[in-house]
Amino acid sequence: MKLLFDENLSPRLIDLLSSTFQESAHVRQVGLAQADDDTVWSYAKDHGFAIVSKDSDFHQRSFVLGVPPKVIWIRRGNCNTMDIATLLQNHQSDLQNFNENTEAAFLELG
Repeated sequence: MKLLFDENLSPRLIDLLSSTFQESAHVRQVGLAQADDDTVWSYAKDHGFAIVSKDSDFHQRSFVLGVPPKVIWIRRGNCNTMDIATLLQNHQSDLQNFNENTEAAFLELG
């Protein structure tokens, strides 16, 4: 599963999750630093990424536009990058099932 980490998440997640989610990227890494949601959405859709964000805007957009891309909504308040990496690793099988479900648009993790 290819994850595209939104601006509100640390680019360090790429290294922390490299063994689990090898093809993932951060918006800064692909030239989308401070890009608007439309641009990030289009990029993820065109390049086969699921968007990972703490921003509810992508969650709402998934209801309106459906898939692709899929959206993973991190529902944790103040937490550090390791907490998010651990959360994603601990839910690896849930993420895989979500990825395989053609009708599922978003997954909430918290």
